[in-house]
Order: sequence, then structure tokens, then C-alpha cells
Amino acid sequence: MANPIEQFEIKPIPGLDFGEVVLPVIGVTRLAVTNSHVAMTIAFAIVVLFLTLVTSNARVVPGRLQAAGEQLFGIIDGVTNSIIGHDGRKYFPFVFSLFTLILAMNMLGMFLTFTATSQIAVTATFALLTIGLVVVIGFAKHGLKFFSLFWPTSAPLVLRPVVGLIEFLSFLLRPITLSLRLFGNMLGGHIALKIFAGFVVSLGALAATGGVGLLALPVAGLSMVMVVALTALEFLVAFLQAFVFAVLATIYLNDVVNLGHGH
Repeated sequence: MANPIEQFEIKPIPGLDFGEVVLPVIGVTRLAVTNSHVAMTIAFAIVVLFLTLVTSNARVVPGRLQAAGEQLFGIIDGVTNSIIGHDGRKYFPFVFSLFTLILAMNMLGMFLTFTATSQIAVTATFALLTIGLVVVIGFAKHGLKFFSLFWPTSAPLVLRPVVGLIEFLSFLLRPITLSLRLFGNMLGGHIALKIFAGFVVSLGALAATGGVGLLALPVAGLSMVMVVALTALEFLVAFLQAFVFAVLATIYLNDVVNLGHGH
């Protein structure tokens, strides 16, 4: 059975591995174009191409492609407006970019042998960008009042330091939970899919030998059913994880835009 972890290995593209080079500031490093670079570049190109096709030939009566684009636009626009309020449109481009890029990477991983969002470095980058923007907006909009986010006035005065410390630690953990949620779901789903697919191949080969090996045929059939079911589930998870990431990013933005008071 093939190693289910092998699909997550970052490998240089043949002919595009330039070996060790000396770069300013960074120093000596290995420079190569990897399967991770290719997957992320293809996902980015798909998003740009899709949005270009949707917006370049916009019609009053939308076709299927335009309808799909408007549906995605409407989903995220509804999220930002309902959570942040009248200022939601300002932050829509960032949230929509997060959503479409993560969705493209997730979906692309269902067709290629490499899923970019199964790498913690990729998901952590998205998470740090999100929390970084939250902090910048918090200080730019409220100055030092940003720290009032960690001083819950609704709690009794005696408990405020304790609750405030919990809120502060929770804030620090946000990039970790954001990155691990997406990373863990994509990693676990693809591992399970690979394992059951390996069962189909191994048990099918055993059944092909005849004799006692035919007893493996029902198990191979059951494994095949699991592969089909997991594939359908993974497509759903690919969309939901992109959507959840976008929703959580919007919630974190709302905390500093409205300083925890809603809209």
C-alpha cells in the first residue's frame, strides 16, 4: 500500500531545482520551484481567470459562470455585512480574497496529488495575515483603546483581570487555531481517502489471485464505497473550510472595527 503521507511531501520540480544559493539578508538557502509553488500558482491563476471571465462579460441575465461568481460574491458580501455591519464593504475584498484562494487550493487538491492547504506553513501564513490586519486596524481605528478589547466592562470588577487575561490569551491563540483547523481538516481527509483507496487496490489485487483471495473482494467493494463517500465529503469539506475561515476572519475583524460592541 502506498504511503498516505507521501502525498504531502514538498518536492522540487525536475529541472527547476537550482541548489544552494546566497541571497541578501537570508544568506545561504536552497532555491527551487516545488510542487507547493506550482499548486498555489495554479490556484491563484484559476481565481484570477474565473473572476476575469465573470466580470468581463457581465449580463443582465447571467449565464452559468456569471451566476456562480455572483453567488460566491453574494455569500461573502452577506457574511461581511451581517457580521461587521455598514463598514463590512470596506473589508469585503480581503475576506473575499481569502475565501476564493483557500477554496481554489482546497478544490485543486481534489484533482492534483498535492494540496497546498495541507501544509501548516501555508495555512499559518493566511492566519498571520488575518490577525496582522486585525491588529493594524485595531490600532489605526482606536489607538490605545484597542486594549479595551481585553477589559470586559460587563464582568464584575474583581473578575475583570482574570477574564481580560483569558481574552488576551484567546486572542493570541487565534492564528494558531485558524491555521490548525484548516490544516488538520485537509490533512486528515486526504489521509483517510488515500488509505481506503489503498485498500481497494491491495484487496482487489489479492482477489484477482483467485482461491481464498476472493474473500477480499467484498471488503474491496466496501472500501470502494467508502472512497466514493469520502470523495463527496471532501468536496464539501473543501468548500466549508474556506467558508469557515472567511467567517472567522470577519468575526475577528468585527471585534476591532466595532471594538466588541457589534453594529
